[in-house]
Amino acid sequence: MDILDLAFMQRALIAALLVGVTAPAIGIYLVQRRQALMGDGIGHVALTGVGLGFLLNTSPVWMATAVSVAGAVAMELIRWFGRTRGDLALSMLFYGGMAGGVMLMSLSPNGSNANLMTYLFGSIVTVSPSDITTMCVLAAFVMLVTLGLRRQLFAVCQDEEFARVTGLPVRLLNLLIAVTAAVTVTVAMRAVGLLLVSALMVIPVAAAQQIARSFATTFAMAAGLGVLVSLAGTTTSYYQDVPAGATIVLMAIVLFVAFTALAAPLARRRARRAKGAAADEERCTLEVPEARTPTDDVRV
Repeated sequence: MDILDLAFMQRALIAALLVGVTAPAIGIYLVQRRQALMGDGIGHVALTGVGLGFLLNTSPVWMATAVSVAGAVAMELIRWFGRTRGDLALSMLFYGGMAGGVMLMSLSPNGSNANLMTYLFGSIVTVSPSDITTMCVLAAFVMLVTLGLRRQLFAVCQDEEFARVTGLPVRLLNLLIAVTAAVTVTVAMRAVGLLLVSALMVIPVAAAQQIARSFATTFAMAAGLGVLVSLAGTTTSYYQDVPAGATIVLMAIVLFVAFTALAAPLARRRARRAKGAAADEERCTLEVPEARTPTDDVRV
């Protein structure tokens, strides 16, 4: 039987496609801000939302979205105002979110260790049609922000002071990045799990940076690599009966190692091209006399 004949695998591949595109799309801004582990922290907080969803008998995905957005906003507020002990406050937020999720899941009549493991490490083959609808809506929001405001977000991530001088609403854009990262976590948690989602945000971007020389190229390449490893990992998990989330992350790491190995030869090749172009330009340069002499005059 072909893999596409199975309804649950069709949903799994759609979910993998959505995750593969959205995670690197916001991850590139987190990497630029040197906040590569922010997704991991939001994942800890989102677990409280999952547990609350099971306890209240509501959608765990939407509840995780609400709680993770609130947690992301709290992280930004701590970053702005918690200059001295911000790291301690963030640690309490992260570990409190994880502990709260485990406690709420244990108190829920429908909660179990199996449900907890599904959200911690992902279970892409159990994605339901309603989950796909939710993921499509959230993924559309992520792509609208990351593509529609790419110039403003890039300016803020590169140099906040310069962005502030140019009149950009820096704090609002920082909050938007945090909220978008939180939404991306909830999009990806069914595929790779809350504990591994940060890897899919960061590793494809890091791999693309080894070769790409511009932000636009890095963005496109990272999204392409994210889609590649997500679809390949999901397909491999079906045929080899291995966890999809772990397979996706390990494939991403393999690609990063391969791109790192290719980076040095490509850099040397570019350097030789640049050196050759400079030599050609030097040979083609014409020297113009500084002053004319009387013998240079042409008389008719």
